[in-house]
Amino acid sequence: MTKALVIGAGPAGLMAAEEMARAGLLVTVADAMPSVGRKFLMAGKSGLNLTNARGEVQQAYRPTQPLDRMIKAFGPDAIWTWAEGLGQSLFVGSSGHVFPHAMKASPLLRAWLARLTDLGVEVRPRMRWTGPLGRAAQDWSFADGTVLHADRVVLALGGASWRRLGSDGLWAEAFKAAAVPLTPFRGSNLGFGVDWTDHMAPVFGKPVKPVRLIAGEIAKKGEFIITKQGVEGSGIYALSHVLQRGAALKVDLLPDLSNVEVTDRLARPRGKQTVTSFLRKTFRFDSAKLALINELARGQTLAALPLKALPLPLKGPQPMDEAISTAGGVAWDGLDDGLMLKDCPGVYCAGEMLDWDAPTGGYLLTACLATGLWAGRSAGGLAPNANKD
Repeated sequence: MTKALVIGAGPAGLMAAEEMARAGLLVTVADAMPSVGRKFLMAGKSGLNLTNARGEVQQAYRPTQPLDRMIKAFGPDAIWTWAEGLGQSLFVGSSGHVFPHAMKASPLLRAWLARLTDLGVEVRPRMRWTGPLGRAAQDWSFADGTVLHADRVVLALGGASWRRLGSDGLWAEAFKAAAVPLTPFRGSNLGFGVDWTDHMAPVFGKPVKPVRLIAGEIAKKGEFIITKQGVEGSGIYALSHVLQRGAALKVDLLPDLSNVEVTDRLARPRGKQTVTSFLRKTFRFDSAKLALINELARGQTLAALPLKALPLPLKGPQPMDEAISTAGGVAWDGLDDGLMLKDCPGVYCAGEMLDWDAPTGGYLLTACLATGLWAGRSAGGLAPNANKD
């Protein structure tokens, strides 16, 4: 049988392994960590957001064009069918987020690994690839001294955040040595620092919702969380790509009211109420929103409070290793249409190591699964855009 090797046992690597095994290849999966899917399992701790049921999912990606055909081939509907085939019933939550009823990633991962075993896939943990990078039919060396040989190789080595889970980006050095075009890593879906005063301590960890976050020409309704270090959460993550370029951030604390409605309410008689009490009763502000107003608009008159555009001064992004995901990686012009490295015959790439970016909300896992399927099918000699049974 034709031997195939997958290096990296996250969602992209496991999907590539499944597709190559279905194509009749004898597949070995090597991973540097003691157990597989560690970042995948971490993602499921707060609820595994597997994909997104909203229409036009492809538009969530930057750049959009390279991933478009892959998401069409294995998008939300196909992922739903695939997960149900592993015994995981799903449901659509708020904003189109799709979760398994079990919420955690571990039941799905166990079922998936059992399927791979049935397909003859061998998974070998504690196997860190040490380079060099070349064509598939070479010696693939690992830190423990193991040398593996394969006719087809899929690399799914992850991005450059959450080093403790195995996603350290160190593979980039072997790619540079082989002159493979790379785009520098940058943090994506990450929080930003804010120099809070001690008065904000009671609301650390509290969500601020609903709000509209405004950065440059982009405005998105959502929520964020106040942390000791600054701000994070889905609303911040969705704007991180422009905030990192220096765009100023403003918060609309009343996204469902017009400017005129807010002005009219602020003009109501306050009587003997304190400003805080008046705002709480007039707009039903909770403690988090009131704390932000006191912190960021202290000293302003009631009529002048910028409730529809409260400036939130950021001091910069959190460290890249703390980002949920990273952008950058293998540049698209170094890959052919099947995700094979143009200068390394028989070697394919998939997952977060490719140069794409997307917000949270199911888009990250969708792209990892879709690119893993595409690379695995290409390596297995199958049409990558065929419907998955």
